[in-house]
Order: sequence, then structure tokens, then C-alpha cells
Amino acid sequence: MQISCISLVAAGIVIMLYSILKYYKSMLRLKIQLNTKKLFVNWIYLACFIMMVFFLTGYIINIVICIVKEKPAMQDLLIAGIFFCGAIFVLAMVTMIHRMFGTATENSQLLNAKETAEQSSRAKSAFLANMSHELRTPLNAIIGMINIGKAALDMERMIYCFKKIEDAAQHLLGIINDILDLSKIEADKFELSEIEFNFEEMLQRVVNVVSFRVDERQQKLTVFLDKAIPKVLIGDDQRLAQVITNLLGNAVKFTPEKGFIRIGTYFLGEKDRVCKIQISVTDTGIGISPEQQARLFKSFQQAEGGTSRKFGGTGLGLAICKNIVEMMGGKIWIESEIGAGSKFAFTVQLKCSTGEQKKNDNWGDIRILAVDSDPYVLSHFEVIARSFSISCDVAESYESVLSFIKQNISYNVCFINEKVQFDDGLTIASLLKENYPGISMALMVPAARSVEIEEKAKNAGVKKFLSKPLFPSAIAEIINECLGIAPEHTAKPNVAGLFAGRRILMAEDLEINREIVLALLEPTQVEIDCAENGLETVRMFSEAPERYDAIFMDVQMPEMDGFQATRRIRELDVPNAKTIPIIAMTANVFRQDVERCLEAGMNCHVGKPLNFDEVINKLRAYL
Repeated sequence: MQISCISLVAAGIVIMLYSILKYYKSMLRLKIQLNTKKLFVNWIYLACFIMMVFFLTGYIINIVICIVKEKPAMQDLLIAGIFFCGAIFVLAMVTMIHRMFGTATENSQLLNAKETAEQSSRAKSAFLANMSHELRTPLNAIIGMINIGKAALDMERMIYCFKKIEDAAQHLLGIINDILDLSKIEADKFELSEIEFNFEEMLQRVVNVVSFRVDERQQKLTVFLDKAIPKVLIGDDQRLAQVITNLLGNAVKFTPEKGFIRIGTYFLGEKDRVCKIQISVTDTGIGISPEQQARLFKSFQQAEGGTSRKFGGTGLGLAICKNIVEMMGGKIWIESEIGAGSKFAFTVQLKCSTGEQKKNDNWGDIRILAVDSDPYVLSHFEVIARSFSISCDVAESYESVLSFIKQNISYNVCFINEKVQFDDGLTIASLLKENYPGISMALMVPAARSVEIEEKAKNAGVKKFLSKPLFPSAIAEIINECLGIAPEHTAKPNVAGLFAGRRILMAEDLEINREIVLALLEPTQVEIDCAENGLETVRMFSEAPERYDAIFMDVQMPEMDGFQATRRIRELDVPNAKTIPIIAMTANVFRQDVERCLEAGMNCHVGKPLNFDEVINKLRAYL
């Protein structure tokens, strides 16, 4: 009896220790989950622990009584058994609660992880699905201008369309680069360049990208250019254009047809040759609530979930814009109300160039006439004329034009809007042609409409077309053309016969890329042999190493890539293998890509799409 009682005591002690351990583990788990709604489980464990101590204490006391007594009564053993069974019951209950709580915690963690993964997946899916809109914007301009160019009757209009296509293509390339900017920002590798650029020309390129969509939606886009802003600044013009393009594209997207959009640029001051400039884009669109504004500058976020489905967009642009603006020493903000439109504004700090402003000294005493029913356009012409130091009269109707004619005022150039109140601009042009046989006239008309009315315009005496919004440089260019003053363009280097007698080996697997390089370099009279993969490149060079003066090396090619081909060439035991210039020619343009090309043994790097001037400069350096 004593041995069995001792065994029961030992079992009771083990059970007590086990229960304490269980309680300790549950408290640790509960400490981790302290911020959850399951705090009440703490009290359940505590109650179970107290009950366990009570039953085990009673069990041990009764067993001790049984041991002390020589002949314990059945009643003592029965009470001890009841306490023991109670302890076993409490232990079972604690174990069950412990397992249930542990399972619930694990399930909660799995659900949280699943929800996080699904949110990330939805954001990425929305980004990829809505990216089509961002890519279609410049593509729309490119395709539209191609159609206009096909229908153009003279070379001047074709060149105009080519220029618009070039601007849109550059913007498309910028979008592709911008998609990759987010990863650069997150990796803290986003960098700005510093180059001299013409502020007005940068703004014109931005407007050219969206002008086709503005005309399609019959929206009115105006630009205010503060004359105090230096013409030439130093900074990253591509990144600045990226921010303005994003804000302007959003304004066009969210503004209804025949709505108003305004770009404003303001000079805020200069300190230590650093200019502070504010740029704003104001529209009469749908507006944004304060709650929605709080989400705008976060990646993959838009004002509301239905925005991307209704209007398109990635929800990525404004987040990148915010980073660019802050890196340029400025800030970006929004002022908006639902139904009252929006105003996005930002400031940047740019260095002032030491170059002098170009003046129109060859114009002399000239007078221009602007005809438009829009008071803003007329006042804008007057401001621009004053900045040019020329005389300008404005007319808002057919009758106003007649009054100027009766006063026998002569004009050198006349700018006429396509529609002037209820009159056709070409009717006014015909009137001016009759009274001023030698006058030069320019019609202000959307680019898409210029081709449709080109023949009628010529019959009415119109020789030039001017697209809105109005820029001083565009007006000055037309005045120069009408006065017969040759434009002062930067003289391009004469490359005719520049590399005559030289031969290049070009490694490129795509026929269209080979065709582009051959066409670009044809004026230089350089001879080019083509290889379609790295293996063929190594073979052709090893067979005639002294035949070639340089190698254009694509990176991604079948059979053997450019890296391996370059290493093979450098390892060849033939003349010129170690010294021949090898120029990487690839679409991989990140810094690590350039470094990898140099590590493989290449001399320099040229990115695709190819820039003609860059290619010529690289060849000048090595040939």
C-alpha cells in the first residue's frame, strides 16, 4: 500500500510540473499575442492552473494521509481518487485549449501572410493591366502623326510630323525607363544628371506628346511661361519633363471633353546661381477628395479603385514624380475639390546657365496682327510681342480686321485662328490677301486639322501653320521664316566620308537593327561586315584580324553572347586581338550592364535605341 501511494504521489508531482510547464508556455505565447483580441485566453489558463494546483494539492494531502494511516479508510482513497481525476480533467482541458489556441494563432498568421501576398499580387496585376494606357499615349501620337504625314502634300509638313513622332518616341522610351525607375528608387540607385537644356523647348516636347489627345478631346490647353525664367538651365531635363508629362497626362485624362487645362511656370527667385521654379498643372476635371489625396503619392495607388478601370493609368507615376521633385530640392502638392478640378504644383531648384539669352536682332521695325476670338490668346500675343520688342495689333472678329484695313496699317505677319467667332479663319485670310498682297499669314489650327484644310489654306494665302498652345519660340520661328531669316540651328558635324577606308565588324542578330546601323553610317563611307551571332563574330575576326578597325558587339545573341565572344577575341593569339576597340551596342543600359561590358573586355558602351551623335562620337574616339 505504501509503495502504491508513493507512486501516486510521484505521478501527481509529475502532473503538476507538466501543468506548470504548459502554463508557462501558454503565457509566453500569450505575451507574443498580447495585442490580439484573444487576451481572455490568459484568464482561462490562469483558472485552469489554479484548479490544477487545488486538485493536486488535495490529491497529495489525501495520499499523505493514507500513507500515515496504517489502515487508510476507503473514504480517504476515494477522495484522493476524486482529486486525481479532477487534476486529469483539468490537464486534458488545458491541453485542448493550448492546441486550439496554437492552431488559431497559426491559422491567423497564415491568413495574414496570404492576404499580404494577395494584395501584392493584385497591385502587380493592376500595374501590368493598366500599363497599356501609359504606353498607348505616345503610341497614339506616333500613329496619328504617321497618318497625318502620309496625307501631307509637301515636305515641310512631313518634317513637322517626323518631329512630332520623334518627340513621342522619346517619350515612349522615357516611359519604358520610368517603369524601371521604381526598382532604382527602392534600391536607392536613382540618380539625376546635370546638363544644359532649353527650358521652353523641354516644355514644348512635353506638350507635343499630349497635344494629339488634347485635340481629340477638344480640350483647351494654355501655357504661361514666366519671362523671368532663364532660357537655359542646368539640370536633368528628362526627369523634369517626366514629372510634367505625368501631371499633364493625368489632367488630360481626368478632364472632360471641351474642358480647360493650364500649365503655369513661375520664377520664384535665385540664390548663388540656383533658380527656384514653380510649375503647376491646373484642370477643370473631376476633382479629388481629401481622403483620396492622401493616397496619391504612393506606389500603385490611385484616387479610388475604379479609377484605373475608367481612366487607365498605373498608379505609379506620382510616386516617382514625388521622388524626382524631392531629389531636385523641391516639393509637390495638390489643391483639389470634388467637381471643382485639380491643381498639381511642384517646385524644383535648377542651376542657372552662364550662356546669354538669344535676341531677335534681325527683325527691325516689324508689325504683326493676331486674330482670335479668345481674349487669353490675344493678350498672350501682346505679351510675347512686347518681349520681342515688336508692334502687335489684336483683332477679335471679322469687323475688327476690317477696321484695321481701313486705317491702312501694314503688317509683316498675320496669325489667324481657324475659327473667329462665327467666321471661318480662311475667310479672314482671303480678305487680308486681297488688301495686303505681300502679307505672310499663319493659321492657328490643331495639327490633325492642318492636313485636312491644307489645300484650302494655300488658296487663301496661308503658308504656315501654328499649333496651340502658343510658345514664344514657335511664334519667333514662323516670323523668321516669313521674313526669310534662316533659323540659327546648332551646326551638325559634317560626317560625309568621315570614316572612308575604315572597316567595322558588326555583331547583331536582328536584321532590322543591322539595317538601321548601315543606314545611319552610310554617309560616313565606313565599310561594315555583319555577323549574326557571337560564334560567327569570333570566326570572322580570327580569320582576318587586321581587316577590321573596330567591332560593334551586341550582347544578347544566339549560340554565343557578346560577353563570351569578347573574351574569346581577347584571348586569341592573333594581331590586334588585345587592342581592337570593341563597342558594346545593346539595349541593356543600367550601370551594372555597362560595368559588365567593360569587365568582359569591351572598350565602351552605346545604348539602344541608337543616338546617331553618340555613335559618331564613339567612332571618332577609336577610329
